[in-house]
Amino acid sequence: MMPAQANGVADGGLRATQEARWGGLLAQAQGGDARAYDTLLREITPRLRQLARARIRDAAEVEDAVQDALMTIHVLRHTYDPERPFGPWMTTIATRRAVDRLRRRGRGAGRETNIDDLPEAAAAVGPVAEERLAARNLRDAVAELPESQRTALRLAKLEDLSLAEASARSGLSVGALKVATHRAMRSLRRRFGVGEGDDRADR
Repeated sequence: MMPAQANGVADGGLRATQEARWGGLLAQAQGGDARAYDTLLREITPRLRQLARARIRDAAEVEDAVQDALMTIHVLRHTYDPERPFGPWMTTIATRRAVDRLRRRGRGAGRETNIDDLPEAAAAVGPVAEERLAARNLRDAVAELPESQRTALRLAKLEDLSLAEASARSGLSVGALKVATHRAMRSLRRRFGVGEGDDRADR
């Protein structure tokens, strides 16, 4: 076997071992092990970033795609079947989040993540009942946000308006919309246990 081929086999074996570990961590998390879940999210973040970078060039969009993927994994974590490989399950979610980012970016500047796209990712990774529950849980969390944050989220994300369009519709300035959207996303990420380290850094 040539050295390059040997390295490829070794890398593939290392990745398979790593993904098997992640599957085990998620299985533990499904059983209520918060420490295992925290470890999983921290360990998979570099891989999610790598997957996003394979499709997205803009660094800020990459990080948004990573956060989208982490949130989707959180919402759909109970749909993962420990008897199946973790790698394809995670990759499907990460790839769809990146593709969604590219599609929305192509529609125009200032457009944000469409929360209603979550069921699309779920369709490839979990039962219909779990998909609907995941989407409903996220919508319930949105409903608990302050009114200004709900408005910003609804216009900039759910209705997929540009910031200028959302500003004209709501009467809020573009700056106020950006702040409200940022706070809303930070609250949701904290609610779902995603990106908490970034939140602490903002304080």
